[in-house]
Amino acid sequence: MISNIELLIRLLLAALIGAAIGFEREVNNRPAGLRTHILVCLGAALITLTSIYGFDGGDPGRLAAQVVSGIGFIGAGTILRTGNHIRGLTTAASLWVSAGLGIAIGTGSYLSAIVTAAIVLLALVLLSDFEDKVGLRSYNKVVVEAIGRPGLLGDIGSLFGSLYITIKNISISENEQRNREKGKNLISIALFIRIPDNLDISQIIEELYEIESVTNVIYEDKRIHRQ
Repeated sequence: MISNIELLIRLLLAALIGAAIGFEREVNNRPAGLRTHILVCLGAALITLTSIYGFDGGDPGRLAAQVVSGIGFIGAGTILRTGNHIRGLTTAASLWVSAGLGIAIGTGSYLSAIVTAAIVLLALVLLSDFEDKVGLRSYNKVVVEAIGRPGLLGDIGSLFGSLYITIKNISISENEQRNREKGKNLISIALFIRIPDNLDISQIIEELYEIESVTNVIYEDKRIHRQ
């Protein structure tokens, strides 16, 4: 049986490492942030400690295995799919590795936990900036002006999906003054998209014009990096 001081050190270290990873997710406005990562890492450490020292003659690996399985449900809640674009995979992975770190700390493997946590933070912070700088995750802006109608966004999303275009973000605005003057429900849809290298923008614009009620398409030929 470990001492109370050793027990306290393990739990505090788990909370600290979970907080470090969660803070990075929090500042980037991800679905699971500071509190979630602290709870996951701390809970995994506590369950591991309980499985090792709370039961005599049992298999300590069973509860730890359940932690790894159970974290999948939490991770799934951070993954969102919009058309052809999936968000939250990195956050789900950070939750999973936080659980693994909690298990390692619970067993007393301080060095492996600290080194792994440092690598995770480097990957989340530095590699994200690197991907943005080299343009691996850069997006272009397309503005579609149209007469609002049911199913319009679905038609645009279906078109982009068929062309393997990734949609990062969609925003819709309405010019009320212009609508009063023309007597129509005119809307402006701004889409931040990533276009495959083998696809020509002229083809995209041409097919957008073929969608019912689309009146104008504006393509901004500049790359906008994801935040």
